[in-house]
Amino acid sequence: MDAESPARPREAAEDWTIPQRWSDYTRAEHDTWDRLFARQTAMLSGRATPEFLAGLDVLRLSRPGIPDFAELSARLTDATGWSVVAVPGLVPEDVFFDHLANRRFVAGRFIRRPDQLDYLEEPDVFHDVFGHVPLLANPVFADYMQAYGEGGRRAGGLGSIGKLARLYWYTVEFGLIRDGDALRLYGAGIVSSFGESIFALDDPSPNRIAFDLKRVMRSRYRIDDYQQNYFVIDSFDDLLRQTLETDFAPLYAELETLSDLEPDTILPSDRVITRGTQAHARKDAR
Repeated sequence: MDAESPARPREAAEDWTIPQRWSDYTRAEHDTWDRLFARQTAMLSGRATPEFLAGLDVLRLSRPGIPDFAELSARLTDATGWSVVAVPGLVPEDVFFDHLANRRFVAGRFIRRPDQLDYLEEPDVFHDVFGHVPLLANPVFADYMQAYGEGGRRAGGLGSIGKLARLYWYTVEFGLIRDGDALRLYGAGIVSSFGESIFALDDPSPNRIAFDLKRVMRSRYRIDDYQQNYFVIDSFDDLLRQTLETDFAPLYAELETLSDLEPDTILPSDRVITRGTQAHARKDAR
């Protein structure tokens, strides 16, 4: 999703999809996927939400090499009616929302270089497929993503894309979920990142705060470093329920009257699970 509406490449169709051209991947590119996959799955056991780990199995993502989107989509469609389509990179917001609303997840087809294993500015096929797709095999989360896409189409007409983008960021990309007395990872930006998978659960620096829809949509976020606040949902069912039961038009109107919150803010009304030291952010600020 990109607010600057990039120009559509010549090779892309009207909906910005392109052929994956799976046969063009080199052995080195498949090896990069395998290295990333092995590293992440070894570390995520007991840390990622069980629904994510189940999705890896249902979709057979443990098979060697970069997944073929056609084969992956066949399994995903059987599970929840979703499919994966290749795009050239970031796509305009209206295109992104339309794909989600129609149960299509857009994924970049390129993979990072071996020297970029730990950080990549633009999402690649590992982030998009390993990070996002396993949870799309879960029926409740799949419904949430479709609802988000439908909400995005409405938000465009209300001039509120920026507020809604914060909901995506703090749930789909960087969300945490309760699992009994423990916290687990589910956000794609976390589960696809070796460093943030450790930081989000174990580091004393960030705040971990119970999810509240309006509060999240007031909250700015970091795009250049680990998050300073993580929001914790009780369950995917509750996240979907709040999304479907909320009338967003008056919520957007109310948000226009409220100030934005900085990425490290704790409000008196917050249910704070972990009050962080913010040591990581302060260190980087020096």
